Amino acid sequence: MGRLFWKFLLAFLVSLSIAGAGVGTVVWLHNSGEQERMLPPGGPGGDTLIRSAAALLASGGSAAVGAWAADLVDGRTQALRIVGDDGRELLGRDVSAAQIERARADESAASPGQLVRRVVAPDGSRYLVFLPPELLPPRPRFHRPPPPWPPLAAVLLAGLAFSALGAWYLAKPIRNLRWAFEGVASGKLDTRVAPRMGSRRDEMAELGRDFDRMAHQLQGLVGSQRRLLHDVSHELRSPLARMQAAVGLARQNPQKIEASLDRIERESQRLDELVGELLTLSRLEAGTGTLRRERFDLVELVASVADDARFEAQATGRDIAFAAGEEIAIDGSAELLHRALENVVRNAVKYSAEGSRVDVSIQSEPQGESVRIEVSDCGPGIAQQDLGSVFEPFFRGANANGSGGFGLGLAIARRAVEAHGGSIVARNRREGGLTVVISLPLPKPGAVGTSSA
Repeated sequence: MGRLFWKFLLAFLVSLSIAGAGVGTVVWLHNSGEQERMLPPGGPGGDTLIRSAAALLASGGSAAVGAWAADLVDGRTQALRIVGDDGRELLGRDVSAAQIERARADESAASPGQLVRRVVAPDGSRYLVFLPPELLPPRPRFHRPPPPWPPLAAVLLAGLAFSALGAWYLAKPIRNLRWAFEGVASGKLDTRVAPRMGSRRDEMAELGRDFDRMAHQLQGLVGSQRRLLHDVSHELRSPLARMQAAVGLARQNPQKIEASLDRIERESQRLDELVGELLTLSRLEAGTGTLRRERFDLVELVASVADDARFEAQATGRDIAFAAGEEIAIDGSAELLHRALENVVRNAVKYSAEGSRVDVSIQSEPQGESVRIEVSDCGPGIAQQDLGSVFEPFFRGANANGSGGFGLGLAIARRAVEAHGGSIVARNRREGGLTVVISLPLPKPGAVGTSSA
């Protein structure tokens, strides 16, 4: 569970704790007030005193209750009165006629909470046991509990403030994300939301970083498309301009029509090659081309590419050395890999110095899970900062001036290798030149080559 979950949980716990404490306080104050109002006039001890005196009088008579009352000296005991039907007070204490009448009235009414009881002694005498309210110790003064509305209002206000703060804390990054989405939708691909997230480390901040990565990749893709469109336009414009110049020259000098037609034919072939390579690259990038897989010997395929390239290299004073081991079977498109390897090898021959040699080797990796193909030339190499761009469409290094080509060969090679689940990298050699390393996965034991995509 993420950090945002614990923040929500803590927020709810704090809210419930505040609400519970407030409600509990209100209920406790209210119940305390009710209990205080329900106390009898003489307190809880007055009723006990009446019952004890009545029980003792009923069982032991006047002598027993007199001896018991003489031993007690607290205020309630001194207020105790026991009056017979003849109006005489049994304990010899003063009692007024009004007190006796009120006690008799309370006993007849049998109202709850009245401290009075009628008792019959063993000798048959009837007595009225009671506590005159005016003779009792004063009741403690209880403060009236406050009304429940102020605490409840305080709890509600605190909950409202806490909820507002939590809502603001959660809504702020959402507003920032909305601002970023609107910026990207309007074409501002350099919009980034991470600076607006501050020091947050929760899921909202992670979502903002994911958005920034998406925007960065989108900006790179759009930039690549724009550069590709610019490069394609440039590559198309050059042969078209030469064709227009040849047409103009033929019109001005009819004697050079044959040469102009040859020039137009060469440029049209160059355009055809460019369009063909662009279509191949587009199919490989989109993954829409049909990749017919079959089991074939990769060593034989690389040897064929090296032999074809050697024939062209020797015509320019260069040579190709090929090193390989035993047969290596692989599943894939032999035609597509042949074209990829041919682009890499011919590119190495093109940039190698005259009289030098291009080394081509193939061997299985020690783990037995892939095969490694290396093509090393003796050319000027690539600037270190450009090694990551050498497989991009229309890339030309600083030493590519006047070398011909469109800059699509290595891009097509990378897409073809990646279509087979492999990888291709380039690195400069210490002794000078460039090495291109291609790694292709070998089929798993028991796998059978197929002839469909």
